[in-house]
Amino acid sequence: MQPPQVYCHAPKLWGMPAKILDAEQGLEFAVRACEELLDKHNSPVVLIDGRAGSGKTHFAKALSERIFQSQRQLPKLIQMDDIYPGWDGLRAGAQYLNQLILTPITQGQAASWQIWDWGNNQRGAPTEPANGWRSFEGGNLVIVEGCGSISKAARDLAQLCIWVESDAPTRKQRYSDRDDGIFDEFYLAWSIQEDEFYQAESSQELADLIISN
Repeated sequence: MQPPQVYCHAPKLWGMPAKILDAEQGLEFAVRACEELLDKHNSPVVLIDGRAGSGKTHFAKALSERIFQSQRQLPKLIQMDDIYPGWDGLRAGAQYLNQLILTPITQGQAASWQIWDWGNNQRGAPTEPANGWRSFEGGNLVIVEGCGSISKAARDLAQLCIWVESDAPTRKQRYSDRDDGIFDEFYLAWSIQEDEFYQAESSQELADLIISN
């Protein structure tokens, strides 16, 4: 099996020529980029997108841990799974992200949003503190991870966009393994939403860094 590779498409941002990097080098590149962003911005935003099962969550957590090690401050990690309004809500989740989270952060304001209760199929979580309301006051790196995080509107609100790529069979197997097949019945419908969203938004083309995972 070939090792994961990273394709860098961000020479205009980071002064690096477009070239292929392995996953370890790609993580190092992302860490260095985030450190530079923290020197220049109060609350820099990193978006990590890719189809279901591509490895976004793993990469986002690895990046968050590395930033904590170097900066001694844990980034604010926001997962799109907490935002989508149900299984048919990819597009609506992306809009919610842009309006309630990214726009206020970009404007230097506090952001407040409410997570989705998947069990009760509603916005808000009665069993959570503050009924599922979350907030971000600024002053730290923000990492948003999940399908639909990179859109044309979000591109203008973020400092670094990362696309995680994997082949279809691998993605489907990871998707099934992750929750022991409980949500397999939703895979096809979700994949159709991905196709429509990514075709309309050109998310992969907007990314600064593409990781083959």
